Amino acid sequence: MRPAILFTLPLALLLAATPAASRDLDQDEALRLRHEGLILPLERLLRHAMERHPGARLLEAELEEEDGIYVYEIELLTADGVARELELDARDGRLLKDEED
Repeated sequence: MRPAILFTLPLALLLAATPAASRDLDQDEALRLRHEGLILPLERLLRHAMERHPGARLLEAELEEEDGIYVYEIELLTADGVARELELDARDGRLLKDEED
């Protein structure tokens, strides 16, 4: 193998393994986005998440921006004691992920 390929291949593998960029939004920014109509209220989406898992308790909820998309990340403890992580598109409430945490 040529030296340039030996250097380029590990770099490409490292970049492919790098997680997508995301950032947590603070309360003020979330409120601004909600008032501007860019995201749905957390209460509305939380209701849908709890309907998916009746009897669950909310552990944590946060708003993140992932690759330009606003996402509510919701962690629940189900009635049978299983921790679940849900991700919902904050603009339209679409379920992006629901998996055991």
